[in-house]
Amino acid sequence: MSLLTDLTTAIRDAGIKVIDLTAPLNDTTPVIRLPEPFGNTATFALHEISRYDGPRPRVVLERHQHREHTGTHFDAPVHWVTGKDGADVAQVPVDRLIAPAVVLDFSAQAAADPDFLLEIEHVQRWEAEHGALPEGGWLLYRTGWDARSASQQEFLNASETGPHTPGISVACAQWLAANESIIGLGVETVGTDAGTAHSFDPPFPCHASAAGRGQVRAHQLQNLALLPPRGAVVITGPLPITGGSGSPCGPSPSSSGP
Repeated sequence: MSLLTDLTTAIRDAGIKVIDLTAPLNDTTPVIRLPEPFGNTATFALHEISRYDGPRPRVVLERHQHREHTGTHFDAPVHWVTGKDGADVAQVPVDRLIAPAVVLDFSAQAAADPDFLLEIEHVQRWEAEHGALPEGGWLLYRTGWDARSASQQEFLNASETGPHTPGISVACAQWLAANESIIGLGVETVGTDAGTAHSFDPPFPCHASAAGRGQVRAHQLQNLALLPPRGAVVITGPLPITGGSGSPCGPSPSSSGP
């Protein structure tokens, strides 16, 4: 029996569990909101072309309106200025879209402090317990933030001082970007950077560091609580938009042993 046959049989027989990490896309899906002069876009919307009527009586056909970075979405290196000479979403090698993944769970810390930042020593302590980060793998950073995804207000968690969502410190972002083992970073929040990252020095260190090193990122993931600390494989499926800086991605499932 071939390896691929073994794989599909294990999935069919639930020897391998497949978990969808994507959020549904609809007009309530939270989207980032930036202060002026930054440009914002509308929320996700469907516009009906036909519904078994008119000139297309046999089909439902709709067009959708959204920004590239909406819902569970993928960032190509070219998304950030530090990666302007890097790959667009259609150029990212497919072997970066299927890779081993580990889950670092800091949901308790984020529940106690929405401005919680992942530090280098947190990752090192995780490695001491679970082993080294996987070669050619993804780091999935769980904060429990997917529980807020039904509400734009709760998800962005903004006050008069700006948004307050967990993220990664400057030092840790730069350290992870320099780690050649890691090819991708996934989070449950609207972006890999903390809500207060505009005030960091340098600002938005995750975007800047990862894009500059050619790493890719996935945002607004769900169901990371169902994954083991290690032993999962993540499959990410962005739309291959030529010249695109990102795309909604799905089904973006992860599979692991029972």
